[in-house]
Amino acid sequence: MAGAVLSLAYPPVGFFWVLPLAVAAYVALVVDIRPRQALLPGLAFGVAYCYTLMWWMRAVDVYAWLALSGLEAGFYGLLAVAVPYLRRLPAWPVWVAVAWSAMEVLRSTWPFSGMPWGRLAFAVVDTPVAPALAYVGATGVSLLLALVGALVAAYLPRDGRRAATLAGLAAVAAALLLPALRPWQSGSDGTLRVAAVQGDVPGDGTDVLAVFRQVTDNQVQATIGLAHDVEDGTRPRPDFVLWPENSTAVDPFADAQTHSGIEAALHAIGVPILVGAMVDAGSEHVMNQGIVWDPALGAGDRYTKRHPVPFGEYIPWRNVFGDSFGKLDMIPRDMLSGTRKDPLLVNGVPVADAICFDIAYDDGLYDQVTHGAQMAVVQTSNAMFIHTSQIEQQFEISRARAIEYGRPLAIASVNGQSGIIAADGSVVASAAPRTTAVIEADVDLDASITPGTYVGHWVARSTGLVTVLALAVAALGYRRRGIRRPPPVVEDDREPEPVTTRSPA
Repeated sequence: MAGAVLSLAYPPVGFFWVLPLAVAAYVALVVDIRPRQALLPGLAFGVAYCYTLMWWMRAVDVYAWLALSGLEAGFYGLLAVAVPYLRRLPAWPVWVAVAWSAMEVLRSTWPFSGMPWGRLAFAVVDTPVAPALAYVGATGVSLLLALVGALVAAYLPRDGRRAATLAGLAAVAAALLLPALRPWQSGSDGTLRVAAVQGDVPGDGTDVLAVFRQVTDNQVQATIGLAHDVEDGTRPRPDFVLWPENSTAVDPFADAQTHSGIEAALHAIGVPILVGAMVDAGSEHVMNQGIVWDPALGAGDRYTKRHPVPFGEYIPWRNVFGDSFGKLDMIPRDMLSGTRKDPLLVNGVPVADAICFDIAYDDGLYDQVTHGAQMAVVQTSNAMFIHTSQIEQQFEISRARAIEYGRPLAIASVNGQSGIIAADGSVVASAAPRTTAVIEADVDLDASITPGTYVGHWVARSTGLVTVLALAVAALGYRRRGIRRPPPVVEDDREPEPVTTRSPA
């Protein structure tokens, strides 16, 4: 039940205040029982949480939902085994919170590329906690929220340490809430006008591949329509145009019709278009790319998706699974992962790109922002999830990233929820799902780095090591207390006294 309650903190419900209570319930369930007994209730929490939160994965396949959610639930079971050990340490709620953060980092990176959905920090947008993202990063916010839950669980027993626990709660609450009194102020390195195109997908909106030429033409026509409005003087000319992921589902360099469509839109608008395209990489591989298409230079700078979806965009161990198991025959070629760390240069402005699920991972935006990106964009499709809460959840993650990195962020979705987000996470402009729209706004560019950019990065790098060390200390202390030694033998060199008896009279 507690796991299902935790899922209510995220869209479509979005009731943030259940989050610390659900974490407290999790800790209270497992903290005072034997480690081997803690696995089952921890796993039950994870099952209730992950299967509810990622219900939208059923849009891909029921078996994909069952497998992915079950795998992610296992991390909460493993964490539960660690909690009783950490309970033996002084200030144990701190170590439990560090372990929770380490668990989130681990499941966000492993196995394969991991699954970061459902991190605690992704539920704080539009709450008083949101400004803390700019100061301690998403990983730091998750750690502090987990600490609130652990402290609440520690406060429940009526013992002599409740005053200290209450003081700890007050301190952590202050760390989370005080940034709201003085939110991070982004600098200004000029302004840029960006237009995001949402072309829509015909039919029920879920199958881009079935109507891929129409999808590309929708982007083209929407951009040409924007160009006509610019010529008429009804709309200002943007500095660049953002197209979504899967704007072209075939290689625009190999397919003449797709190539000519992009050129027509480019000639009409007269500014660079950041095109989301599938590009061939030989006969066995494909790349999901954001390509800067310039009116004068043509196709140039590119970003390749860093985190393709396993069993969705590539098949791990293809030689083991083959390509005829279940729906794996729908993935004839594996998608290659990108490694780019520098931002794209779009009309002279360094822009950080993230393609679809990339936005939920820490590494891509971190690398590009610390290498000079002054704004960020998200190119996403999400068409198969259009009737699910995944659309809203990803939009909220994008807003959280804007706050964390202090960057304006533009989102172009093929038919989902496109939007332009300010650096404080506020929505400047948005388009309703399943509509054809072009949204635009002026955004403030910024090259400064928020404290949370670095703090979150180092928290993520250190929590795993700290957790391992804490568990080692707890286990060592337990072993020492568990050894029962016989009492020492005291040797006495004195002569024994004779035993005297009284004779009967």
